[in-house]
Amino acid sequence: MHITKLPSVNLYWPLNLIFFASLLGCIIFMNGSAFAAVNECINYECKDPIVNDPSLKLDIEYQGKDDHINYNYSKGNRVSLLTSVTQMAFLGDHDILMLNKNDGKVVRIVNHTMLPHPLLDLDVANKWERGLIGIAISKNATKVHVFLYYTESKTDGSDICKTIYCTKSKEPIQNKLYRYELKNNKLINPKFLFSGPKSNVASHIGGDMEIGPDNKLYIIIGDYHGFQNNSTTLADNFKNGSFPDGRAGILRLSQDGKVVGDGILGKKYPLNLYYAYGIRNGYGLDFDPVSHKLWDTENGPSFGDEVNLVEPGFNGGWTKVQGVWQVDSEGYELGMLSGAPEGLVDFGGKGKYSDPEFTLNMTTAPTALKFLNSDRLGTKYENDLFVASYKFGLIFHFDLNENRTGLRLPSTLNIISTDYKDIEDLVIAKGLGKITDMDVGPDGKLYILSKYYNKPTIFRISQSVETK
Repeated sequence: MHITKLPSVNLYWPLNLIFFASLLGCIIFMNGSAFAAVNECINYECKDPIVNDPSLKLDIEYQGKDDHINYNYSKGNRVSLLTSVTQMAFLGDHDILMLNKNDGKVVRIVNHTMLPHPLLDLDVANKWERGLIGIAISKNATKVHVFLYYTESKTDGSDICKTIYCTKSKEPIQNKLYRYELKNNKLINPKFLFSGPKSNVASHIGGDMEIGPDNKLYIIIGDYHGFQNNSTTLADNFKNGSFPDGRAGILRLSQDGKVVGDGILGKKYPLNLYYAYGIRNGYGLDFDPVSHKLWDTENGPSFGDEVNLVEPGFNGGWTKVQGVWQVDSEGYELGMLSGAPEGLVDFGGKGKYSDPEFTLNMTTAPTALKFLNSDRLGTKYENDLFVASYKFGLIFHFDLNENRTGLRLPSTLNIISTDYKDIEDLVIAKGLGKITDMDVGPDGKLYILSKYYNKPTIFRISQSVETK
């Protein structure tokens, strides 16, 4: 195990905690036991984040100011389940756009420093998982387009949400997708592309976006807790459900917001936007640079976190299946499936259920999913898959099989049990805080966006000894 010390990481844990931790370490040492490096980690954060390959190192590309979340229980508001930073996207080498979830600001980081003024300041509802939550960038010879997915509101934080269910607002609050043009450090000329269903729910709204090899825009949308909120649709696998309204799927649009062809599952809008359906919620999308196939991460309730190969018309199985377990009407695990699941919606045979390529029977809260389309971490990692865990602050590393339709795993099963030790062989880095996004930079290195010791932080993983 290789531990790389990072520059300029100031810790803000209480001094008394450090004192007692040190005292405990001395006691253990005096009793003849070694103080293991893992004990330097507190929950999801390590004093010195750990990368498990000695040929790699961790550095900090950018770190912002301390950003404690203030909870205002007196007004019945919980600010967020996500951190204050959600996603990032590269404009160029050491040139990054980053999203501030709760204040709706799109900021630019150039050569490790944030520019003094945001490129855009949106008004967003921001409780729980609402806010400024998704970004994608598309470039051509004359224009740079920036796509943003956010919870549109008249003022920041105008929503009141004692739980994930919010009180009815006097103003329109809705999750929407816009396209902007980048000019002179400003995002201008907004073009409305898509609106999620109207809902008082502030969770399971997804948000990750990718521009595919076909130059189309792909966005994952959660189920808005539909089955718990009496909003059941065919896309949630309710055979007698209402017509799909954009929730519980991966949508595919042109960069102008138009339907691609006749649609995969049907011609009527918005069903004709669906590339995949039966998805509870997710924060990770990326295309395999070799096969050009789409993969995603999906979040289970207290079980069944997934990594999926997503073919056109993919049915993730929700609300009848999560992971490889049947689900009851309240979202609880019934038992492991034996054979193909029954009772799913298939849109006249156009939709097809597929088992996950990797399932965890524990809550890891997977977020970003990224293929490393580069050899800059060494050829052994080239075109491999990396998946981040928000809960544990770690990154999984996966090799793909020869035909790139599945993952090479340390056992014959694609299911990991509730024992944390079972995932150790797949972990390449840990102690990175609350990870929300990853990206491969123009330099071919892996970048990780996180809230680390209350600071918005972008880590960089590179080779210990540069070969190029």
